[in-house]
Amino acid sequence: MEARKILQVSAIENGTVIDHIPAEAVFTVIRILGLDKCEKPITFGTNLDSKKFGKKGIIKVSEKYFEDEDIDKIALVAPTASLIEIKDFMVTNKRQVEIPDVVEGYVKCFNPKCVTNNQNVHRKFYVVDKEDLKLKCHYCEKFTKKENITIL
Repeated sequence: MEARKILQVSAIENGTVIDHIPAEAVFTVIRILGLDKCEKPITFGTNLDSKKFGKKGIIKVSEKYFEDEDIDKIALVAPTASLIEIKDFMVTNKRQVEIPDVVEGYVKCFNPKCVTNNQNVHRKFYVVDKEDLKLKCHYCEKFTKKENITIL
């Protein structure tokens, strides 16, 4: 008998698969990408068995391909994630997300007195530690640790 791979989440014809998401980050990824408001079909699974991670999550979004800023957001909350673009049921592109060196526009400074929290100023952070994820605000120079990052 031929061994067959059983899909835990059904295939999509066109769109993007976000795979290898830490199980606890699936709903955060859905929220930061605005997929909770998306009108296209979305399939997701969490706490799925993974040889590499033990448990993982996966999100499949039909008819949607993500911009670089969205991919950077994913990297901040799910650095182990990979993106797979699908066209006509075939993989056309696959890549690992990468935490950017600079984060602009979509992260809130942890310092309540920072100018970015009190005036209409473009937000900008430098990633000073990719392993433990630590950001430094361009304006107030305060550090924001992973557990305190708020993505707008």
